Amino acid sequence: MMTYYAEIKYVHVAAVLASGLLFLLRGTLMLSGSARHGSAALRYLSYSIDTVLLTAALMLLTILPAAMFGNGWLLVKMVLLVGYVVLGSLALKRGATRLIQRRCFFLAVMVYVFMLGIARAHHPLGFLSGLLH
Repeated sequence: MMTYYAEIKYVHVAAVLASGLLFLLRGTLMLSGSARHGSAALRYLSYSIDTVLLTAALMLLTILPAAMFGNGWLLVKMVLLVGYVVLGSLALKRGATRLIQRRCFFLAVMVYVFMLGIARAHHPLGFLSGLLH
């Protein structure tokens, strides 16, 4: 399967970006008060993209050597992913008030950007790791 590593990684990165853009769209619609942010079409598109994303991630995990877990960046990214999913759920449908939804949306976007930084830098501090040198 190592033969297809580059292709699987490309699909994973494309799905990450598509998922993030769709979340931004749904969150922006939610902030504007549009009922469309919860439309079935957008939800099903989100489910489809996230299924591809998770499948590619699991395939990459089976390919990667165990040493990839040595410096902790992947573990930090996976923990943040759980937080991102919870915040996203609170932002788009489960937040008790509009204020909670707005705050959770903002925090979810911040966590998403931080995860991108971790993935790019291959360091638990992400973009902030450059400040250490």
